[in-house]
Amino acid sequence: MKKRAVICLLAGVLAAASLSGCGSFDGSDVVVTVDDKEITADLANFLARYTQAQYETYYAGYLGDDMWNSEGSSDGESYEDTVKDSVLESLENMYLMEAHMGDYDIVLTEEEENSIKEAAKQFDENNGLEEKEKVSGNTDTVERILELMTIQKKVQDAVMAGADTEVSDEEAAQKKMQYVTFSFTTTDEEGNSSEMTDEEKAELKTQAEEFAAGAAGASDFSAYASQQGYEAVEGTFDSESTGYPEELVAEMDKLEEGGTTGVVESTGGYYVARVTSLFDREATDTKKTEIVQERQQKLLDDTISEWRDDAKIDVNNRVWDKVDFNKLSVTMKQDETDPYADEVQTDDQAEETE
Repeated sequence: MKKRAVICLLAGVLAAASLSGCGSFDGSDVVVTVDDKEITADLANFLARYTQAQYETYYAGYLGDDMWNSEGSSDGESYEDTVKDSVLESLENMYLMEAHMGDYDIVLTEEEENSIKEAAKQFDENNGLEEKEKVSGNTDTVERILELMTIQKKVQDAVMAGADTEVSDEEAAQKKMQYVTFSFTTTDEEGNSSEMTDEEKAELKTQAEEFAAGAAGASDFSAYASQQGYEAVEGTFDSESTGYPEELVAEMDKLEEGGTTGVVESTGGYYVARVTSLFDREATDTKKTEIVQERQQKLLDDTISEWRDDAKIDVNNRVWDKVDFNKLSVTMKQDETDPYADEVQTDDQAEETE
């Protein structure tokens, strides 16, 4: 279903708008070579523009009108460069997966090939000539991208199938707890948040200490919390859990079943908690699934990394730099009758120049 969803998505309609004059390139120009395989400007531009359309359609409202010039990484790289780097690396990896598909006896089925051709035909019919030219959306290019995506999914599945799926209860064991939070943040009637003063924090600590003293002797932690006007929250954890303050996890991990902490201070507030079970079956099974998924992803990442280390990859930045997200805006038009029928729209505001 996921593969089909991708194919349907790429069969949608695009809208591209020239925002300023931009340099042009020949679709057959080479953007990058992976060993002896050449990735053309058409392929790279189409995938870049479709990725751009998804970002501009779904994230522009959060990132702002100048999203592509905003900082996209910790080293100060622009959001445009960050996304373009990701697109090019994805293409390179697709070619490496295609080169290694024989290692896993992978071939495209007749049904898959027919689905690809049908999707490319739909894209061709759903988009105007001008839009297709701007995003390099000719039929051959769309078919090739869909072919690479299909191979990518099949190789990924084959590689990850080699991961160890055996996880013991001991390795995944999750404990269960109940806890009450005394937060350092207060919220007024208008929804505005503010940090407590040191004096207020001291008063809050006194409240937390009084609660902890009573909770230690209570047979039912949650019921006692309710009686005192607090809400006890349930959760599961192990010694490596990151969803809770590390100070709380460290204290909880020392306790036996039924044990209750004193007041535990973190950067966000005070906590009082009780271990209600040393083994939660449901949470442990969920953790097992997470561990297997982590192993699968690591195996995939390591395998691709090895392929990249063994490959000769050369990027032609002179051509790739001509793919500019600031000079051409690309978005998707949603069809309410079909959640996968996305249109990429363009709205010319200036003439393109060579």
